[in-house]
Amino acid sequence: MTKFIVNVIIENKPYINDPEGETIHRDLVIKGGYSNIQSVRSAKMLKMLVNSKSEREAEQIVKNMCQELRIFNPVVSNCTIKVSGKK
Repeated sequence: MTKFIVNVIIENKPYINDPEGETIHRDLVIKGGYSNIQSVRSAKMLKMLVNSKSEREAEQIVKNMCQELRIFNPVVSNCTIKVSGKK
């Protein structure tokens, strides 16, 4: 078996307010002089090390786990799962 690094990114859906992202944009980015940056959205990332036969299987294992264990709330969040490499 091979060890794969799988990233899970959980972020609010576009129509859901993101107070953390708005605060970073307003109080850091704009005040820091980066007025060309129009918005900031925050997200959580989980980095997992998965033993699997293939990249595709590793991704599917994590996808199933996220849905089964309700790692994210599908009503208000989007979840993106990507294999980022081997370990």
